[in-house]
Amino acid sequence: MSGSQTGGGAGTHVDRFSVPVDTRAPGGSTNAYVVGTDETLLVDPAARTDTLDTVVREKVADHVAVTHTHPDHVGAVAAYAAETGATVWARRGYEDRFVDATGVEPDRTFLAGDSVGPTTVVALPGHAPDGVGFETRNGVVCGDVAVAEGSVVVAAPEGDMRAYLTTLRRLHARDPPALFPGHGPRIDDTRATCARLIDHRRDRERAVLAAVRGGATDLDGVLERAYEKDLTGVRDLARATVRAHVEKLARERRVRWDPSSGTVEAGDE
Repeated sequence: MSGSQTGGGAGTHVDRFSVPVDTRAPGGSTNAYVVGTDETLLVDPAARTDTLDTVVREKVADHVAVTHTHPDHVGAVAAYAAETGATVWARRGYEDRFVDATGVEPDRTFLAGDSVGPTTVVALPGHAPDGVGFETRNGVVCGDVAVAEGSVVVAAPEGDMRAYLTTLRRLHARDPPALFPGHGPRIDDTRATCARLIDHRRDRERAVLAAVRGGATDLDGVLERAYEKDLTGVRDLARATVRAHVEKLARERRVRWDPSSGTVEAGDE
């Protein structure tokens, strides 16, 4: 497990710990965070490690929560909750999803705007329906909404491209001092990163729409035309992201999509 990284400036400390875990994300690790000093929140404990054990023991985690319930973010929730007696939080309306993912019944639930320990909850849906961030004066622990390099998978059917783009626009407008992502290094250029990710999704949407208008009639056909790179090892994720784009375009009536047959065709524009 690599070392920690602390949020700078006067405000609530945000310490990052890169935890090796079974994940499709580049680098093979997920970031766990310990937020706060006097009152602490452990976010996204993906797995146990000796270093994280020591940090949690020394800081005495008061609260445990996750940015979303994908498997590569929740693996040690139960262990640390049991050992510390911390208050376990879940997003209201997604309690069953949280229990299924973690094996733990939450003690309390939150909505956007609520305080969880030293943080305030921000709704960040799109990558996952239960996606949230935890905001401090130093920035937002944002899960898999943003990455310093590359792009974020928005995998249908549960990934929602319209919601994801709205989340990026709201983060851009909010302009926190930093983003603390689920994978990779801290992001200090929040607006530039959000703008880059929005532009990437717009470019991909144009390619998807062009593929459909060019005669592609199913997701595999769209995938072949819309991506101009080797998809070895990530083809399933790219295909699910293409579906998320198609679903967004269908809701906007720019294409017609039949999920039962998997067929797509140009809309009435």
